Amino acid sequence: MARVASFLIRLTTSAAIVPPSLLASGICLEQKKVEAPKPAEAKAPATDIQQFCANNAAIMGDAKIGWQTSRLVVLEEQIRQRLAELEAKKAEYAEWLRKREDAMRQAAESVVAIYARMRPDAAALQIAAMDDAAAAAILAKLSSRNAGAILNEMEAGRAARLTRTMSGPDAAPDRKRS
Repeated sequence: MARVASFLIRLTTSAAIVPPSLLASGICLEQKKVEAPKPAEAKAPATDIQQFCANNAAIMGDAKIGWQTSRLVVLEEQIRQRLAELEAKKAEYAEWLRKREDAMRQAAESVVAIYARMRPDAAALQIAAMDDAAAAAILAKLSSRNAGAILNEMEAGRAARLTRTMSGPDAAPDRKRS
């Protein structure tokens, strides 16, 4: 319906004749009159300032583009320098992290060696005071004989939690067995 109405409006503006049957049906509600084109009006003479701006608009546009291009080159160089600095920092942090992990590995090995040489009752008291993750990590690195002796000296509930933690994420937590 909208297409027919727009078609009829275009038709009526160009032909200026609408059949009476369409007027009676209400499809074409108003008839637009075609206006004759107006003769070109004479433009007012441009002032000196307007004439100057019109004559130099292309030159000013080119200058602006040149300035923007040089600014982009400067910004691109600054970005490259910043990226180089960030890459250097990344390499520095990677080296620091590697050294830290080596130190932690050596410290962990020495801590495990200390617990391996301790009496089981003394080691059990020390490990019982630790959080589950750290205690399970130490017990996992000990020989099974030493770990068993230490777990034997601990409270049964705590020893069961540590054993569950050492066995991995597949172990069901807090399930009662009959």
